[in-house]
Amino acid sequence: MSSPAAAPEPAAASAEEGMTWWYRWLCRIAGVIGGMSCAFAGLWNCVTINPLNIAAGVWMMMAVFPVMLSLTLTTLFGNAIAFATGVLYGLSALGKKGDAISYARIHQQQKQMDEEKLTGTLEGQAL
Repeated sequence: MSSPAAAPEPAAASAEEGMTWWYRWLCRIAGVIGGMSCAFAGLWNCVTINPLNIAAGVWMMMAVFPVMLSLTLTTLFGNAIAFATGVLYGLSALGKKGDAISYARIHQQQKQMDEEKLTGTLEGQAL
């Protein structure tokens, strides 16, 4: 028999991740649309005789490299959604952070401790 504390509730699991339900769905939808746009734009880039466009179309799996290789509207718009998805997932990986007041207080305490250590070592060297 399992205890209720062993199985976390879905609301508690999402709160631990630091992401709301709508943000998770936004990331998933952006990922699906980004993948489809990369596939379509990559195929469209391959239907040309320009070797740089063909190479950019083949490399449409990474969001920045094809744009640097061949800056055209299809590579730019085809990879913009995939790049945005990467940014969204990167921001969600950062999670919730503390407020600025807490960070300032911690920084002030560390600075004070460093000054006390420095003062203590200078007094020890003077004796």
